Amino acid sequence: MFDKLEFIEEKFEELGLKISDPNVIDDQKLWQKLMKEHSEMTPIVEKYKEYKAVKQGIQDAKEIIHETNDDEMKDLAKMELSELEASMETIELDLKKLLLPKDPNDGKDVILEVRAGAGGDEAGLFAAELLRLYIRFSERNRWKVEVLNTSETGVGGIKEASVLIKGSNVYSRMKYESGTHRVQRIPQTESGGRIHTSTATVAVLPEVDDVEVEIKQNDLRVDVFRSSGNGGQSVNTTDSAVRITHLPTGLVVSCQDGKSQLSNKEKAMQVLRARLYEMELSKQNEEIAEQRRSQVGTGDRSAKIRTYNFPQGRITDHRIPITIYKLDQFMDGEINEMIDELTTFYQAEDLKSLEN
Repeated sequence: MFDKLEFIEEKFEELGLKISDPNVIDDQKLWQKLMKEHSEMTPIVEKYKEYKAVKQGIQDAKEIIHETNDDEMKDLAKMELSELEASMETIELDLKKLLLPKDPNDGKDVILEVRAGAGGDEAGLFAAELLRLYIRFSERNRWKVEVLNTSETGVGGIKEASVLIKGSNVYSRMKYESGTHRVQRIPQTESGGRIHTSTATVAVLPEVDDVEVEIKQNDLRVDVFRSSGNGGQSVNTTDSAVRITHLPTGLVVSCQDGKSQLSNKEKAMQVLRARLYEMELSKQNEEIAEQRRSQVGTGDRSAKIRTYNFPQGRITDHRIPITIYKLDQFMDGEINEMIDELTTFYQAEDLKSLEN
C-alpha cells in the first residue's frame, strides 16, 4: 500500500508542475484533463502527508520516552504517543478507503426509474411518494431533475416514471437505492383500519452517451401515439408520444412528457442507452449481474431492500440492517443518514474482500 502511496505522491507533484506550465495551460483540453487528475489525487496525498506527520510524531515521542530522564517530559510524551497511535489507526483506515478501486460510474448523472409493484392502487400511491422523495433529495443537493416519462393512475399514483438527475457524483450517492421498497400502512381506501403491505421498485441507472453504447438504427422500431393523461383522456391533439423497441433485446421504452415528438424520442433514447449499458456491464461481470437482479427484483412483497412502516414511524433497511425513526423527514428527502450508513457498510465489505 505504501509503495502505491509513494508513487501517487510523486505523480501528484509532477502534475502540479505540469498544470503550471504555460504551454499546458494554452492547451485547455489537456489542462482540464490534468486538473481533474490532480484534483482526484488531492485527498489521497493530503491524507498520506498526514499519515507521515503522525508517524514522525510517534517516532519522536518514543525517542523522548527512551532517552529523557525527566519524568514530567516522559509522561507528556506517553500521553502524546497514546493519542497519536489512536489517530494512526483512523488515518490508515481512511487511506485504505481512498485507495479502494473507484466505481467508474460514480461521477455520472443517473436515470431513476420508479415502478408500482404489488398492492394495486396503494402501490401506485407509494411509487408516487418515492418519486417525490428522490426529487426532494435532489433539490436538497442542488441537483437538476428532468422528467423523462410518467404513467399515472387515476387516483394520484403512478404506474411508472423515469427522471434524469444531473449533478455532482449523483450515481455514487444514489446507487444503493436500487431495489424493491415495501410500505406497511393503512390505505385511505381501507375502512376496516387494517394495515396493508405494498411495494414499488426503484432502479438507478448511470446515464451514458453515444460513445459508450452503439445503437444501430436498423435495430430500432419507433412507434408514435397520442399522449394521454389521467383516465386515458387525451392531453394533446398530436401523435407526439414515442415508443422505441430495441429489437435484439426486446427492450421497450416509452416517453410522452416532452413537448414534441423529437423531444420524446431523444428522452426515450437516453433511457434506452442507460438500460443497454447496464445490460452490457452485466454480461462482462457476474458480480454486476447479481447487483442488477437485486436492483429491480420482482416487486413481490417478499423481495425487499427496505421497509417503510407508517404506524411505527420507522424505515428499516434490510441489507445492513439499520432502522431510522424519522419517517416524515425521510419521506421529505432527508435520506443522507441512510445513504451514509450504506456507503460505509459497502466500503467495509470492499475492504474485507481486498484483505482476503
